[in-house]
Parts: sequence; structure tokens; C-alpha cells
Amino acid sequence: MIRVLPASIDLLLVLVFAIVGRATHSEGVSVAGVLWTALPFWIACLVGWLVLGLLDDDGFGPRGALVSWLVTLLGGVALRITFGDTAAWPFVAVAALVLAALFAGWRLVWRLVQGRRKPAA
Repeated sequence: MIRVLPASIDLLLVLVFAIVGRATHSEGVSVAGVLWTALPFWIACLVGWLVLGLLDDDGFGPRGALVSWLVTLLGGVALRITFGDTAAWPFVAVAALVLAALFAGWRLVWRLVQGRRKPAA
């Protein structure tokens, strides 16, 4: 059950990615628009978390970041195209960089905070 927290953070960051992306491109930040943008990446992110479950990974470490990011990115782009939307190479590149920074970034902060909480031996 501990996987709920990191999975929730990843899903929340996908939402942030969708909101910022739509706002940056003047596409409007309507609820429907944001949900439509986030949906393929949310589905892919959940699949990534199923993979992490099969790997018995708690999702807090580097492997969790890599698996979650890779499955979310590749699956999200594939589903986006399947849903009839576009996925030009510049979009894929930006999505790769932004999602990597978000997914790795929160885990790095988590590790730094957890490291400070441990008593010195």
C-alpha cells in the first residue's frame, strides 16, 4: 500500500504537465481540455505503476523514476496518437524532458528529506 503515495505524486505531476503545457501554448486551461491532455499520460502512468508492482519496487528510488517516466512517456505518446491527437517530435522531446525532471526531481527531494531525518550513527 506504500505505493499509493509515489503513484499519486506521479499522477499529480502529469496533471501539472498538462496544465502548464496547455497554458504555455494558449490552448486554454479548461477542465475538459486539461483532462483530455492528461488522460493518455495518466493511463500510461498507471500501467507504469503496474510494472513497478510486478518488479516489487516501492517507486521511491531511481528505478521507480526511470520505469514510471519511460512507461508514462512512451505509453502516453502512443495513446495520444491512438486517441487522434498529434505528437510532433518537439512535443515528445519536451514531454520527455519535463516528465523526467518532474519524476526524478520529486524523488531526489524525497531522498534528501529522508536523509536528513535519519539520526547520525
